[in-house]
Amino acid sequence: QVQLVESGGGSVQAGGSLRLSCAASRTRFSILAMVWYRQGPGKQRELVAIISSGGTTHYADAVKGRFTISRDNAKNVVYLQMSSLKPEDTGVYYCNANPPFTSWGQGTQVTVSS
Repeated sequence: QVQLVESGGGSVQAGGSLRLSCAASRTRFSILAMVWYRQGPGKQRELVAIISSGGTTHYADAVKGRFTISRDNAKNVVYLQMSSLKPEDTGVYYCNANPPFTSWGQGTQVTVSS
């Protein structure tokens, strides 16, 4: 059973930055496409960014130009660098593979105040 552990969240003011990390306990991590999701208060979980095994990235329109997804296959870690944060970025951020594993991590809370 794979374990996904997200970290790096916190409380910041609008315009600030955070760097999220997701560690995966999985061999052959490098062959997986990885995804960051978020779930805002009262909202459904939504895709934020995806990175393929080859490093191709795709972003939700809401975060394009502000967020950057990257990966370190040697460490089995995927990152989400978030800049110019807005209050609407508030939520719990999760990572998973694509297609997703059945088990999810606990997520990491991001709170952006105006």
